Amino acid sequence: MSKPVKVALLGCGVVGSQVARLLQEQADDLAARVGAPLELAGVAVRKMSRKRDVELDPALLTTDAHALVTRPDVDVVVEVIGGIEPARGLILAAMAEGKSIVSANKALLAEDGATLHAANKADLYFEAAVAGAIPLIRPLRESLAGDRVHRVLGIVNGTTNYILDKMDSTGASFTDALEEAQSLGYAEADPTADIEGFDAAAKAAILAGIAFHSRVTAADVHREGITEVSASDVASAKAMGYVIKLLAICARSDDGRTIGVRVHPAMIPRTHPLAGVREAYNAVFVEAESAGRLMFYGAGAGGAPTASAVLGDIVAVARNRIAGTRGPSESVYASLSVHPMGETVTRYHVSLDVADKPGVLATVAEMFSRHDVSIQTVRQEGRGDDAQLVLVTHRASDAALSSTVEGLRELDIVRAVASVMRVEGDEAP
Repeated sequence: MSKPVKVALLGCGVVGSQVARLLQEQADDLAARVGAPLELAGVAVRKMSRKRDVELDPALLTTDAHALVTRPDVDVVVEVIGGIEPARGLILAAMAEGKSIVSANKALLAEDGATLHAANKADLYFEAAVAGAIPLIRPLRESLAGDRVHRVLGIVNGTTNYILDKMDSTGASFTDALEEAQSLGYAEADPTADIEGFDAAAKAAILAGIAFHSRVTAADVHREGITEVSASDVASAKAMGYVIKLLAICARSDDGRTIGVRVHPAMIPRTHPLAGVREAYNAVFVEAESAGRLMFYGAGAGGAPTASAVLGDIVAVARNRIAGTRGPSESVYASLSVHPMGETVTRYHVSLDVADKPGVLATVAEMFSRHDVSIQTVRQEGRGDDAQLVLVTHRASDAALSSTVEGLRELDIVRAVASVMRVEGDEAP
């Protein structure tokens, strides 16, 4: 065997502690797979006295992360602390010393991945940044490198999927489902990053950049969360044979010149494979020209599942160092631009509270027609002097639908536009 490959670990929380545990418990197997022992050289932590989920030699712990990542004997730096700083500064310092990097930091990669790739002198691997244990990054940038990807569609946030699944299966309100997710540890005390779509948007930016060989940042992603999804929305979807999911959708335009990258709740048919993704699981569809439709499914978060992806990257970069090679670097040759959300074309579910009197449907239909939005189905339920009107459209641009909704709000007969939701997935098997 070659001399040991020394690994510096930044962070020893939920994921970091599991990475350290696996490095120790599976040391013999990992050494056989790599061709050299993987030796934990040090672990950077914020507080030395904090209780951790793994037993470590106290001599390995340090609060001086910069000194650890720049040590001459360290070969691989594993970053699982998250956030922008100090993670970015530490990674750049390690890169300047020629260290290989393994990161699970979706926020940093989505915001400033270009800087990291430009400064990289060795490997930069980040499988764990998207969809936890699910192998997704490597298939996209290696297995499908000879194919043309048309679309990536999926559920990439377990917290929101758990909440929406509970609302669908039990009839719970958003607030009650969120509280249950928090009690089970699926949602943070401050769940903003998840329920407002920031987490999924960062992952969508990373996936789009790899799939379409173009530079995409989190700022390019149209983002909507699930806080406005009501129990009535879920019930209406169920009555139509649909389920609501928070989807990340990355797709080429029909002419192939631009791409759309968006995250928002959407209704999908219950016959769609993504409809059966329950609780906190993730699943992603990749549609490619030659390979066709591929589906990746599994645990999208959690200490052990995410650590599994991190260990896979550590093994890969360690093998590369021993062989004197590098894995794939950033591919942005296509330089496709991200088109505005207004140019996105899909179907829509629109729920209106209207006056219950003759001529209402005709007036509403005329407003849709005025903006070239064709109505596919209509359902009306009377409630005394008021009624609920539910319309599902044919495919139309987001800009046209937005103009239609603005016009509807100006009508005296429309008490309120109760909800507007996109409808996706009818073309999938």
